[in-house]
Amino acid sequence: MSDSYAPPSGKAITIKKLFSRQTSVAIEIAASPDTIWKLLTIAEEFSAWNSTIVELTGKIAPGEKIVLRSTLAPDRKFKLKVKEFEPQARLAWGDAMGTRVFTLSPEPNGATRFSMVETIGGPIFPLFARMIPSFDDAFNQFAADLKKAAEERS
Repeated sequence: MSDSYAPPSGKAITIKKLFSRQTSVAIEIAASPDTIWKLLTIAEEFSAWNSTIVELTGKIAPGEKIVLRSTLAPDRKFKLKVKEFEPQARLAWGDAMGTRVFTLSPEPNGATRFSMVETIGGPIFPLFARMIPSFDDAFNQFAADLKKAAEERS
């Protein structure tokens, strides 16, 4: 599924299938893609502006590895690889079970449409799907936090 199906409302949408789950959120931000990109790619500053992240370490750059701890599972460290890195446009990180994609699209009014989509799944997904918490509230908060931080810096 594409990363553009969520309307830019800042409200997450989750689509569940037998072997996967996809959560997305999109929001319009009154800031340039450059301003938003800087927030999304400086790991050591993530927890300062993003209330859904406990800690993010490593370098957010092509092929690099990062370690993320989120408020959904603060005792768990997610070891992720930066899979896509297209400055001011597209960033993706993930592991064998899932990928999170961030997309920045300039709008005619000077704002930027930010979307975030995470797809998790695989052949054994049905065995543990019910143990994974909903991402909806965290995605809503992530989008709101990013919007606030980016607009304050613009």
